[in-house]
Amino acid sequence: MDILKVISDRKSTRGFLDKPVERKTLERLLSLATRAPSAINLQPWEFVVVSGEERKRLSRFLVKRMRERNISCGPDASDPLPERFIARQKGLLDSMLPGIPEGLHFQEFFNEGSCNFYGAPTAIIINIDHVFSSLHLTDIGIVVGYFVLAAHTLGLGSCPIGLITAFGDDIRELLNLPDGKKVVIAVAVGYRDPDAKINQVRSERVPLADVVRWLE
Repeated sequence: MDILKVISDRKSTRGFLDKPVERKTLERLLSLATRAPSAINLQPWEFVVVSGEERKRLSRFLVKRMRERNISCGPDASDPLPERFIARQKGLLDSMLPGIPEGLHFQEFFNEGSCNFYGAPTAIIINIDHVFSSLHLTDIGIVVGYFVLAAHTLGLGSCPIGLITAFGDDIRELLNLPDGKKVVIAVAVGYRDPDAKINQVRSERVPLADVVRWLE
C-alpha cells in the first residue's frame, strides 16, 4: 500500500464494531509498529495487549476512577493557551459535534469514551521503564505514529488515548505491571464501524506557513 495514501486517508476511529481482532493480526500490527526508529536503537517501548473481558474490566475500572476524581480531557498546558491553539481545538470540537450521540455532552463523550477506549475490542497500553529520561518519550511518540499507520494498512481503526496517564499507578496495579514501569499512552484498536458518524470526522490541518519557518 502506498504510504502517502495511507497518511492522507487515515482518520481517528472513535466508533468500533463489536468484533474481536485476531491475535495473528495484532502480532502483525505490533511487528510493523516496532520497526519504528529509536535513539541508539534502545527500543524503550513495552506493550500490554488487553482484549476481551480483561479490556472491559479495565474500562469499568477507569470510568469509575474518572468519575471519582472528576478527571477530564484537556490540553495539559502549564499556562493559558495562546489563541491560535484555542482556535485549533475549537475547530476540532465543531467538526466532531455532529458525530457525537444525541443528548451526550462532548466532554462526557471524550472522558468516558477515552476510559472505555471508545468500545474498541483491544487496548494497547504502552509503557516505558523508569530508567529512561523524558527524552525517550520521543521514541514512544514515533512508535505510536508507526502503530496507527500500520493499523490502517491492516484494515483496522485506532485512536491514541492520553487520558489514561492520569491513572498510571492504578493501571500498573490492576494489570500487575512490574515496579518501575511508567504508563505513557494507550491505543484503542479494532474494526471501524462504518455507520458511526463520529468516524467521518476529519480534523483540519493549519497551513504550513503557520508552523514552518524556512532558513535558506
